[in-house]
Amino acid sequence: MKTTIYIESLGCAKNQVDSEVMLGCLEQDGFVLTSDIHTAEIIIINTCAFIADATRESIDTILEYATLKNNGSCRALIVCGCLPQRYKAKIATELPEVDLFLGSSEYARIAEHIKQLKQRPLSGPRLIIGKQAFLQSANTPRSLSNPGSSAYIKIAEGCSHGCTYCAIPAIKGPFRQRSRRSIVQEARLLARAGIQEINLVAQDTTRYSGLPALLSELCRVRGLEWVRLLYCHPAHLHTDILKLMTSEQTLCRYLDIPLQHIADPVLKRMGRREKRSRIEALIAKARVLVPEIALRTTFIVGFPGETDKDFNELLNFVRGARFDNLGAFCYQAEDGTPAAKMPGAIPEHIKRERYNELMSLQKKIAKEKNAFLKGQQFRVLVDGISPREAYALQARTEFQAPAVDGVVFLNDDVTIGEFATVTITRSLTYDLVGRVIE
Repeated sequence: MKTTIYIESLGCAKNQVDSEVMLGCLEQDGFVLTSDIHTAEIIIINTCAFIADATRESIDTILEYATLKNNGSCRALIVCGCLPQRYKAKIATELPEVDLFLGSSEYARIAEHIKQLKQRPLSGPRLIIGKQAFLQSANTPRSLSNPGSSAYIKIAEGCSHGCTYCAIPAIKGPFRQRSRRSIVQEARLLARAGIQEINLVAQDTTRYSGLPALLSELCRVRGLEWVRLLYCHPAHLHTDILKLMTSEQTLCRYLDIPLQHIADPVLKRMGRREKRSRIEALIAKARVLVPEIALRTTFIVGFPGETDKDFNELLNFVRGARFDNLGAFCYQAEDGTPAAKMPGAIPEHIKRERYNELMSLQKKIAKEKNAFLKGQQFRVLVDGISPREAYALQARTEFQAPAVDGVVFLNDDVTIGEFATVTITRSLTYDLVGRVIE
């Protein structure tokens, strides 16, 4: 009887890729994968511990699933990824319910670890942590976890920026990139399997050496219709990438640029190298070179020492920049980061007030931008079933990244995973409603 395994992936798209690698390795080794957690003999949780909220979600999920060892089919609970990589022996001591903790270096060896766990369940280490996060190759087995024709490709691992608020360098190590050949080969394999959109991810995609050449080569992979660039640190985003968007039809006219703040004093304390003048020049250049470009960003409010003046500067900047998509976080001190020891902590209620004011402004901007799109035609990729009962399907334009941006709702009879041309018939706050053009 073959062992049944369930994998829960928490956190970002980069974690999703790592989980898909584990799925592929287990499938190749003869394990049976199940989507029903109640029938799984082994449960694997790929955790996130980037910020405090993600750590809490990971721990809550572990405690919830641990109960299945008593009243379900589960015989072993494995926790891997960022949580054990960051907290190591501390987390292993605090969670005796877990049978095995694996760090970010162990994804490709998951089948081997499970076999050893089954053979010697009471011996051997409960915690296995390598020095560096796993970096896959084109030959690494991978099984996509979501239906449809969109997938992520991780082009690099780790980060070397050392922003004062961020724990990623401690968790993932310094920046390391895959070879261009490996990435293009993986893209070809995905395209042959029916993938039409690839989304490039890393902790810092624009630090990739030779990125323009990589993008050009990916745009020539037969079968790919969209190539999207996510997680673009502004320090390494240059004109050559923008110019490619005008010459390569496959390269989405979309940029995800996490700016974190705009006031120079806050940026300096954050350890961000770019100043407001550089950021504004970059955005202006992007909109001149690629007038139809969609810009997404994220900001942190309530960073230590953030004054009312700093926050109002951020509000005024957002009001003028009019980002297509924007996410925000209330600053939380992370263990082991320089910012956690900085003076000038902002009270929680002020952080929440600033967050609400910023997101209220962005909600107004998003609503206005969406209203302008009514009556326009767009090519969309049909993603899947709509979670809203009023609509049958949901799709995305090239200006909407998967999972983080709005969608286009449809009530037409079209095939999931295929492209269609739609007319926007209604605008919602963050989403759109469309009708397929015959």
